[in-house]
Amino acid sequence: MTSTQQPALNADIYQLSETAVTVRFGTEISPVLNKQARALAKRIEERPFRGFIECTAAFASVTLFYDLSAVHQTYSDREASPYLFVREYIKSLLTGLNIEEEQERRIEVPVCYGGRFGPDLAFVAEHNGLAEQDVIDLHTAGEYPVYMIGFAPGFAYMGGLSKRIHTPRRTSPRTEIPAGSVGIGGGQTGIYPLSTPGGWQVIGCTPVRLFTPEQEEPTLLAPGDILKFVPISVKEYEQYQGGVQ
Repeated sequence: MTSTQQPALNADIYQLSETAVTVRFGTEISPVLNKQARALAKRIEERPFRGFIECTAAFASVTLFYDLSAVHQTYSDREASPYLFVREYIKSLLTGLNIEEEQERRIEVPVCYGGRFGPDLAFVAEHNGLAEQDVIDLHTAGEYPVYMIGFAPGFAYMGGLSKRIHTPRRTSPRTEIPAGSVGIGGGQTGIYPLSTPGGWQVIGCTPVRLFTPEQEEPTLLAPGDILKFVPISVKEYEQYQGGVQ
């Protein structure tokens, strides 16, 4: 793994609350901005200050949470407020931040499309003026970078969906979507790791478990991974014994 050191990155730093500060590198969804956000989060965790609680990296931002009283007591000799102290701390980390060239982990996830596994496949096809097989071909042709985990344990927010199959969310969300369901919501695609309510257009389902709380690493996917969907038949789905290629 190599890294690139550069001058202080351009970022907006603002107070989210009395105990949280957000650092935003941009507003678009891109691998470059996501790498910057994850690099900053890693550096914060490596060099925490007294009163630091946790930080969370998103698409193009990092939010840092801290104990207000601990920061105030520790740095009370300084004229700056706790927020201004944290702001200066972040600025110092942004200077010469290393953006590591990661060894991407590529994961193939089998999906059975359409039928009882993908009740919205026909709608996605009709909305985009395509045949159902065209939707499947486009969906499986892409490579999807994982930007962050959120919404539900193990749910990966990804980029890379072909514009030809962008489809708006359902006007009436379902009260329950089965675990493993693969959906499209606007310009994104994702996999429901648990049975939850949801409004994405469900086009298929994977037999792979994305969230296994009993394991040391409970989530299959992590930021920085590259996901590839692989089509399988109903028979293959039913015979699937677990594991990822």
